[in-house]
Amino acid sequence: MNPRVLLVDDDMELTAILSQYLQREGFEVHAVADGLAGVQEATTGRYAIVVLDVMMPRLSGMEALRRIRGSSTVPVLMLTARGDNVDRIVGLDMGADDYVPKPCTPGELVARLRAILRRTERRGDAPDAAADARGPAAIECGPLLLLPGERSARWHGAALDLTGTEFNLLEVLARQAGQLVSKADISLQAFGQPLARFDRRIDVHISSIRQKLGARPDGRPWIQSVRGQGYQLLDG
Repeated sequence: MNPRVLLVDDDMELTAILSQYLQREGFEVHAVADGLAGVQEATTGRYAIVVLDVMMPRLSGMEALRRIRGSSTVPVLMLTARGDNVDRIVGLDMGADDYVPKPCTPGELVARLRAILRRTERRGDAPDAAADARGPAAIECGPLLLLPGERSARWHGAALDLTGTEFNLLEVLARQAGQLVSKADISLQAFGQPLARFDRRIDVHISSIRQKLGARPDGRPWIQSVRGQGYQLLDG
């Protein structure tokens, strides 16, 4: 049985992105859009872990966390505003297991969830759920090997030094190797947010990844671009 994740967030666009990604990574996902509904669901005992946003209608994430901790030890990961150290400190003091600043990338969220579930297994709180989430299958594409659970990569058998953003981008392309992926889709999957007009981050990071991968035997780069449309990772 796959581990069940409860997403509690009123950002419907982000929730849809995260739900799709988590399901693809082997999780079962249920989402609610306010803190009160989140408390009601989180305390049913049906979930391996809860992802809880701090800023929500009806009941704040902090108050929801306080109520959850009043009757449940289910692991909770908080989504906080970027740079808001107060929310992070208070949340951890109230019993949150970890936090991720928003906007978060799906890859980072999955890695944090799995890390929490592994710790939970060692504590003996929920061994079955944690065992199901020991890490996603490796992604292989030609000479590329990605290990999403470890956030590490190998190229022709040697360690490939990537930044966190580069790993996210390469993972998106590797999962759809041989296919053209639009920049809009890349932005949603790698950065967790819609592509902004005139945003060149993807192009800059792709250029850096290309340099690290080098050229194919035929002289072409491993990552092909289609002007104005997107990128494609060649799979052989």
